[in-house]
Amino acid sequence: MTAVVVKIGGAAAVNPQEALDDVASLRAEGKRVVVVHGGSTAMDDALEKMGIEPEYVETPDGVVGRFTDEEAMDVFKMALPGLVNTDLVEGLQNAGVNAVGLSGVDGQLLKGPRKSAVRVVEDGKKKIKRGDHSGTIEVVNEDLLATLLDAGYTPVVSVPMLGVEDDGSFTAVNSDADRSAAAVAGALGGDLVLLTDVTGVYADPEDPTTRIARVDTPEEFAALTEAAGGFMRRKVMAAEEALSRGSERVVVATANADAPITAALDGDGTTITRDAISGGKE
Repeated sequence: MTAVVVKIGGAAAVNPQEALDDVASLRAEGKRVVVVHGGSTAMDDALEKMGIEPEYVETPDGVVGRFTDEEAMDVFKMALPGLVNTDLVEGLQNAGVNAVGLSGVDGQLLKGPRKSAVRVVEDGKKKIKRGDHSGTIEVVNEDLLATLLDAGYTPVVSVPMLGVEDDGSFTAVNSDADRSAAAVAGALGGDLVLLTDVTGVYADPEDPTTRIARVDTPEEFAALTEAAGGFMRRKVMAAEEALSRGSERVVVATANADAPITAALDGDGTTITRDAISGGKE
């Protein structure tokens, strides 16, 4: 059972409406779709309203991500599965799609070990930062998604995920939305479309005309990884994880276009195939 997995970015510059309308078109064609979403802007807005300063950190390999302490985690649970997920489900219902909102905690949809400390780089020095509420997804409840898809529903998935503590208990924790989408796409063996506010991965991050159209070999993937920096590096990392877990292809493309999912699947973006990871060896 395969499905197209679409990750809708949460940046302020991303307008989700075209994507939601395109989901409706794909569903009308009989295609199965799972939506996974971020919510960085909604999270930052909620933190600001509560007088909490958002905190971002850089890992030693150059990946930029949010540091989520206990206070931020409480806000996170309100902003993403509450506000953003509900808004997207509402938008899909208005587009004629019978959508169901889920967080990774529901039905143990997204589960894996909780991380309470992360390695970061501050002022050029590597440090261990403690108090983090994040996790690494190792298990996806694909049976839950299959049940909904078989019944004609479109799942809309949000983090938090279910973090497993050392004693076996569970804690709701943050997980990167791109990598969450990768885990879902890999579990379902489906194509992954990462919609963002740029048209793909650029060889020169400042020049959209240098967009890398297609990546089919390990050498091309190495060049792609070298070109991707900051938040785009997370998307390349997610692409590698999705392809390694079972996806056939991943496309990084803009959400701000007519029928952006269909356009991405037709090649309008940066398409990364499984051969880029496997070298043609399965």
